[in-house]
Amino acid sequence: MLAGLWRENPVFRLLLGMCPTLAVTAAVKPALTMGCCVIFVLLCSNVIVSLMRNLLKPHLRILMFTLTISTFVTIADLLLKAFQPDMSAALGPYVPLIIVNCIIICRAEACASKNGLAVSIIDAIGMGVGFTVTLCILAGIRELLATGAVFEIQVLSAAKDGGWFVPWAAMGMPVGAFVTLGLMLGLVNIVTGKKD
Repeated sequence: MLAGLWRENPVFRLLLGMCPTLAVTAAVKPALTMGCCVIFVLLCSNVIVSLMRNLLKPHLRILMFTLTISTFVTIADLLLKAFQPDMSAALGPYVPLIIVNCIIICRAEACASKNGLAVSIIDAIGMGVGFTVTLCILAGIRELLATGAVFEIQVLSAAKDGGWFVPWAAMGMPVGAFVTLGLMLGLVNIVTGKKD
């Protein structure tokens, strides 16, 4: 389970799930919501794939993965629209795009289709939590530098209010996602000693 947090972190080590990583990390709330949706879909799809692994013909595997994943993404999307309509609108098309998220398909193929239920559940939780933590770290940095707030709670006193902080608007834009992700990847590579 810990492999998903560091050694095999989906974003920092495997470079999977870049679309939501770049798209929904302008603030912590949408990043956390997306992470929870991914955990739900990853966990449910890994359970189904693991239970069905011995019944599948090799040529039908990917089709079954896609149908299973799309079912749980639809459930997550409908629940989000029903209980958090504002967040659903803020995330826009990115929740439905979980269907083609490489993290989920990769874990279905690499783990759930080859292992029993317990291993598949542990893998899903580890990878999902690792992905969510990564999204929240990136979002926290971006939100703090763009607005001086985290979770919409003002942390840094803005210069216009007599403080010292000048918001860096670019961090709330797509360029901020690329810059923050690039710096975080560089830091992870320095910490792990990775040179390639």
